[in-house]
Amino acid sequence: MIIAFKNNTLSKKFIALFITLTIIFLTGCQTIKKKSDEVAEKENEKFGQFVGKEVNEMRLELGSPSEDFVNELGNEMLIYKTKKYGIPCERKFEVNASGVIIGFSSSGCI
Repeated sequence: MIIAFKNNTLSKKFIALFITLTIIFLTGCQTIKKKSDEVAEKENEKFGQFVGKEVNEMRLELGSPSEDFVNELGNEMLIYKTKKYGIPCERKFEVNASGVIIGFSSSGCI
């Protein structure tokens, strides 16, 4: 994009405005990324505490899962689906044959 200016002052103002807007845009993106990383960390901290515990403990706190099935390893997968602000959230817990939670993952949770 080439813009020709007749007045050098106008050119300097345009460049200053462009740089300012670029800085504001980049700073805003970094802030959003930082906030989403903080939320993900809290999510993993909160629900990761169930790993290594009996599945009944988790069911008492979270209730019945939205879905459950047995995966290819023979472990039970419990999936809890919710929505917040219209954004779908999915939390998956993997439970071994002894009824102990051995894994947790989440996606889309804010």
